[in-house]
Amino acid sequence: MTTIDFSPLFRSMIGFDRMTSALETAYRTEPGGYPPYNIEVNGENAYRITMAVAGFSEQDLSLEVKENILTVSGGRPEDTDSADRKFLYRGIANRNFERKFQLADYVQVLEARLENGLLHIDLRREIPEAMKPRKIEVNSGAGRTIEANKTQAAA
Repeated sequence: MTTIDFSPLFRSMIGFDRMTSALETAYRTEPGGYPPYNIEVNGENAYRITMAVAGFSEQDLSLEVKENILTVSGGRPEDTDSADRKFLYRGIANRNFERKFQLADYVQVLEARLENGLLHIDLRREIPEAMKPRKIEVNSGAGRTIEANKTQAAA
């Protein structure tokens, strides 16, 4: 396993304590797998995850967000009539799954919908007003107080 030293970055970056653990988690997570998925960028702060979940209904799928981790899972009861059926080839996946996505701060799940065997999950980053850029005027020492002016941030 390759170890990366992030200490030079921490000399000039404040508040990125969780970055190393997030990168290590991403490194351990294997790409691909089941079910296949796409991640799209639909604007500066809009995203969509599309997962191929053919054969699953709305009742079979579960989405949960906890501590900035979106967990999508699917499970179906065992086919009781499959014991009576014989397959020459079985290529349609019929297994349970759980897939996790690490969300950045302020990314919210807007909606999830199932269409034609594809699960679409729409996400949006909504930065709080207090976190948007603002201009700070410097005090000259002549008794003036520091004033903070908020600038227009692209939404």
